[in-house]
Amino acid sequence: MITQLDDGIIIRNAVKSDAALFRGLRLEALENHPTAFGADYLENTLKPAKFWEERLSFNEDEQAMFFAEQNGQLIGMAGIFRSLSKKNLHSANIFGVYVKPNWRGHRISQLLVKTCLDWAKLKRITIVKLAVVTSNRSAILSYEQCGFVMYGKEPKALLVDGKYYDEYLMSVDIL
Repeated sequence: MITQLDDGIIIRNAVKSDAALFRGLRLEALENHPTAFGADYLENTLKPAKFWEERLSFNEDEQAMFFAEQNGQLIGMAGIFRSLSKKNLHSANIFGVYVKPNWRGHRISQLLVKTCLDWAKLKRITIVKLAVVTSNRSAILSYEQCGFVMYGKEPKALLVDGKYYDEYLMSVDIL
């Protein structure tokens, strides 16, 4: 999937050769927004190049990662993975949504999420879920604009620097 926007931004599938750029974008996200991700910045800085390549090497029927790019620079990302249990094949989860600060407000996160939802529709997935920290109002609004609704709250979902953070659980029916 490739989507070209008027301002030269491209939304596209991740490929294995994106590993170094992906590493940079992911580490930026983890360092600057530790409460938005389950992964830890310091742990991820120690991961070898092979780890990042493997993160972008997956069965395309089970998972996808999409990047927003302008002039060869990654400016945003989002991933989706399908549940693999026979009883849950109809379900998928969005993860790792991030847009560089100077690109926020351009609806890039919505485009990335909608691209994930399009992927899910092609796979005949009927419900997509995600989790978002309760204090991240801009992300919650962005997800609501994509049709997600809250269905629950996970208390103490993350522990960052000795403080607990709850997450809202959100979903959207797509078929």
